[in-house]
Amino acid sequence: MSRAPALSPSRAGDFRQCPLLFRLRTIDRLPEPPSLVPNLGTLVHGVLEHLYDRPPGERTVETAHAMLEPEWHAMIAKDPQLAELVQDPAERDRFFTDARERLSTYFTLENPQRLEPTGREEFVEYQLDDGPRLRGVIDRVEVAPDGSIRITDYKTGKTPHPRYGQQAKFQMRFYALLVERLRGRRPALLQLLYLRDGGTVVLHPTDQDMDLIEHEIRELWADITAAARNLSFRPRRSKLCDWCTFQAHCPEFGGTPPVIDPVAVERALGVGAA
Repeated sequence: MSRAPALSPSRAGDFRQCPLLFRLRTIDRLPEPPSLVPNLGTLVHGVLEHLYDRPPGERTVETAHAMLEPEWHAMIAKDPQLAELVQDPAERDRFFTDARERLSTYFTLENPQRLEPTGREEFVEYQLDDGPRLRGVIDRVEVAPDGSIRITDYKTGKTPHPRYGQQAKFQMRFYALLVERLRGRRPALLQLLYLRDGGTVVLHPTDQDMDLIEHEIRELWADITAAARNLSFRPRRSKLCDWCTFQAHCPEFGGTPPVIDPVAVERALGVGAA
């Protein structure tokens, strides 16, 4: 059964980056070729999720490294195309070396033997009054004996310069709003762990933060619904276009988007054309 239309931090980020990118992913659902970088993240996230299935004494860097191959095979079982990414032996060695290095860095940031998450890859969803349904998956949630909540998100890239880290902070405040509405208690701490260089970003959400993120989400949803009603999702050129897989469908690069389907728009967003 398909889920009701909802807004996630990643799809919100797509629209903020480029409305056409949002449309091609969310409405047209055009396929994108698999690539190493996002799947490196998926692999490392999978190991860190399942590491906490082990007894505390077994949550070591050696155990985490040994989990990489089985986790990768499980990913290939779900999507056989992934095997093509590392057919070259040298490419495969680099891929798994990068994964081991990310996991080793994680152990310099935390001691998983001392942690007992209450949620891992936790699916969260909430209907905002007179607004969009919000949806996301939180890497890790912990609740202290006094009820304090901590949310952790793993990033396999490097710590961004402060002027470029806004999307990650938006994501964490988005999750904080979801958790506060669902649990009736605001997370006391949000932390981002950057596993390429060992950087951390810690946020303590305030009343103002929650008011601002809700306002930002509502404004963004208003822009999305206006684009849906007008059947117009315009491209927005930026430096990120260099990494976009949809250039063949983008007018900025001489491409042509597929003809927009009003039925697909309503199915994806719950909003009909004007």
